[in-house]
Amino acid sequence: MDLVTTKKRLTSFWILHTSGWLAYAGSSIWLGYPGPWSDIPGLLLYFVPYVVGFLACLPLRYAFRGLRFHKFPLPQSLLAGVAASFAAANVWLGVDLALNTFVHQAPYLWSAPALPKVYLLLILQRGIPILGWTLLYLGIKTWREWKEQEVRTAQANALAQTAQLQMLRTQLNPHFLFNAMNSIRALVDEDEKKARELVTELSEFLRYSLDSKEYSDVPLRAEIEAIRHYFAIQKKRYEDKLEVVYDIEPQAVEYPVLSFLVHPLVENAVKYGMRTSPLPLRIELKAAVRDGALQIVVVNTGRWLEPGRTEDRPSDGTGTGLENVRRRLENAFPGRHCLEVIEKEGSVQVRLVIRQFRESGNDKAA
Repeated sequence: MDLVTTKKRLTSFWILHTSGWLAYAGSSIWLGYPGPWSDIPGLLLYFVPYVVGFLACLPLRYAFRGLRFHKFPLPQSLLAGVAASFAAANVWLGVDLALNTFVHQAPYLWSAPALPKVYLLLILQRGIPILGWTLLYLGIKTWREWKEQEVRTAQANALAQTAQLQMLRTQLNPHFLFNAMNSIRALVDEDEKKARELVTELSEFLRYSLDSKEYSDVPLRAEIEAIRHYFAIQKKRYEDKLEVVYDIEPQAVEYPVLSFLVHPLVENAVKYGMRTSPLPLRIELKAAVRDGALQIVVVNTGRWLEPGRTEDRPSDGTGTGLENVRRRLENAFPGRHCLEVIEKEGSVQVRLVIRQFRESGNDKAA
């Protein structure tokens, strides 16, 4: 815990602790003081036991401060609180008895038959307010611990997403970059204009990769634009062997999606489609909103390669793209998404549905 947070908590404790005991003492004196209000010394003496109660609670704070009550069962936590309150109440009672005996010169009359009843009455008078203090303190402490745990969990998830996204960037298909550079080199002598266009497409694609690293979410339009640059580069490589069709509904483009969420789907469509599809390979990218849910569909001609059939997989793929997408979706939208692969009539369809959206991440860092 940082120093600023510690100071804030210490300040809030003293404010609550002091104001609570002042309110308790003030109400008790107002309702129960037997003497005249002009008797200032008598009022001060009547006030002293509440000062003792105020001080008796301080050791409880230091005893409870290092404990993590939200990690223990509720009965165990309550039992510990009651035991500590009982101990503090006995300290308060002992000091009160000493004050009454040596200061007020009015010792309690203890007799053997009445001793249990007198003790029970006196300990309840002091134990109930201390127990109330304990429950309030532990309630606030437990609530703060839960809130801190929520913050830590959210931070851990955000860091995990960032780390995973960075990992995806480091795994950015080196063959894709190598082929793009080769295409540029070949075009420099053949068509300088097309070479410049290809350099622009590649730089814009890489810019998106770098710019989006600060955010967990981006608008779908940004993801689609990066995919357009990706396909433009692939078209220079495959030329007439690749056909790309977009069907993006206007209401879908502003919905937030995880950055680099759709890219692995279209990359897989190119890699495995080129290996299994009759040419030209046709890829369709669709996005729509249905019943408040974002639906993204990537369709490619060819067939689905089952996991584990490494002999059918292209040498330039890691086979982890779709699994990374699944893990990121489960982390960001647990129980609120669907990712399925359907193979039929000579094509493979990857269908992604996000049924509930998070707040756009354009204004917040991951």
